[in-house]
Amino acid sequence: MAGKVFVGISGWRYAPWRKVFYPPGLPQAKELDYASRALPSIEINGSFYALQTPKSYDRWFSDTPDDYVFSIKAPRYVTHILRLKEVEKPIANFLASGVLRLNQKLGPILWQFPPSFKFDPEQFRRFLTRLPHDTDAALELARGHESRMKNVHLEIDKKRPLRHAVEIRHPSFIDPAFVEMLNDNSAALVIADTAGKWPYREDVTADFIYIRLHGAEELYASGYTDDALDRWAHRIRCWSGGRQPEDAKLIDEGHRPTNKHRDVYCYFDNDIKVKAPFDARKLLNRLGLEKGLARLPQPLDGVE
Repeated sequence: MAGKVFVGISGWRYAPWRKVFYPPGLPQAKELDYASRALPSIEINGSFYALQTPKSYDRWFSDTPDDYVFSIKAPRYVTHILRLKEVEKPIANFLASGVLRLNQKLGPILWQFPPSFKFDPEQFRRFLTRLPHDTDAALELARGHESRMKNVHLEIDKKRPLRHAVEIRHPSFIDPAFVEMLNDNSAALVIADTAGKWPYREDVTADFIYIRLHGAEELYASGYTDDALDRWAHRIRCWSGGRQPEDAKLIDEGHRPTNKHRDVYCYFDNDIKVKAPFDARKLLNRLGLEKGLARLPQPLDGVE
């Protein structure tokens, strides 16, 4: 038995998707409802640009099926602006903003770092050890939010595991010490396909895999060929089944993860030309995971 596999999209509210992925006449307020029945998971990326509200998280929870899964992109204020300096309160603010309202639908939290952010071992170790790995610990941190935040959610339905994934874009992270650090703190290295623009590595450092597909040839725009999707389906089967692909590109060739089943989260971020939702469905088809999903409004190969 393999781990669970979640294939979806990064964000869902894009004007070019209307009348292409979303049926003509579908109200904007119903787009998440539609997307969540066509795809089993979504990566929330509005949280990267600004703190969302408990009301929004509550609405997203209500608009999706009971078994739906959201991954959450952590605020760029922590990773891009403060660049991990004095981030205790900003992290608490993020956790208090309504994230915990997602209950059983809360998947991994994604921490993406900019291309100019270099690996500082001590700084990064402090950051990783600060991250909570269950909702009890997250709630305790959230209670330390800044007093200026009046609209917060400080409840959990029960103690649940909480996962973290790290996406890096500076070559200084190609360091075995970084892999060891992620492994010690049960954080996943994001396997990010960026059309060759930023480092690509596949080290397994946690009990789950996190993949972001930004475009095979053109960042955020190009789609994935049948051969490319076949390749990703094979790799996902390997990781979910507890194996490493034979040609895995690694930072630390000496690090070999234990052979255990892993959940896999895979998100398509090639959204500019409306490729993401259709590529996600093609990959789900290859993995035999389309059962129960809503039909798409047009043939998958009809997207230019």
